[in-house]
Amino acid sequence: MDTASQHPIDRWHNMMAEGTTEGLYELLSPDCVFWSPVVHTPQQGRDITFLYLSAAGQVFDSDFRYVREIRDGDSAMLEFECKVDDTHVNGIDLIRISGDHIVEFKVMVRPLKAVNKVHERMMAMLEAMKNAS
Repeated sequence: MDTASQHPIDRWHNMMAEGTTEGLYELLSPDCVFWSPVVHTPQQGRDITFLYLSAAGQVFDSDFRYVREIRDGDSAMLEFECKVDDTHVNGIDLIRISGDHIVEFKVMVRPLKAVNKVHERMMAMLEAMKNAS
């Protein structure tokens, strides 16, 4: 099956399983909104959402796995677990779609120790990406 014809959540799962961002930019709506667990205001637009999700893919690279999923119409809740350094992270991706695109992506993380570790690593990753361009 052509990946472009797959449901957007299935396309997201495939990218996560393959550890790639190939096709992610096209999957995101131009006016996508990203809600970060470490930034207090919503991030508006495809470019910034792509940047955050790309950085998160590198931060959550150790044994990341989805452990539960709930889908309902245009929304999905994906619960995940992983480790960042030696810290266990439990979180939820809330994803809203419209047609073939992700229009909203909200990430929530717990416990507080994990939020602090994710913040530390995300800021370092975003700074490295900024300096590389």
